[in-house]
Amino acid sequence: MKPVVHVDDVTWTDPTCPVARTLDLVGDRWSLLIIRDAMDNARSFTDFQHRTGVARNILTDRLRRLVEHGILTRETAASGRRQIYVLTDAGRDLFTVIVAMRQWGERHTFADEEPRSVLVDENGGTLDELHPTDSHGHRIDIDATTVRRPT
Repeated sequence: MKPVVHVDDVTWTDPTCPVARTLDLVGDRWSLLIIRDAMDNARSFTDFQHRTGVARNILTDRLRRLVEHGILTRETAASGRRQIYVLTDAGRDLFTVIVAMRQWGERHTFADEEPRSVLVDENGGTLDELHPTDSHGHRIDIDATTVRRPT
């Protein structure tokens, strides 16, 4: 199976670890915020700049890298006057990662009554808590897993 993302020019921090490889591609603060905002319908350079507050030069670099690595694609807007950025299938696959980060942040970085943004479904309902399951559908935690490294 070939990688979906473009990785020809990447030097991996830990070549055998999927977590490290993912972080090598999208692990900086701005890339994850750009991906978050793309999932919330940000499309233009201006959209991303207004939502994140990132400096233009950094935003230009991150958007370029996300396009080069196949996380975003650049398309011409329907008006034909500007370029927009759209998540690829690989970028959309990061939704679970963003949801997990939101849920962790809600549990560990806010006081109980502190105001915060909330991710809701199309009917306005909140999302269920994400939980890993084993091959039989049973919920598991860190104590029930181990990493098998290649030999």
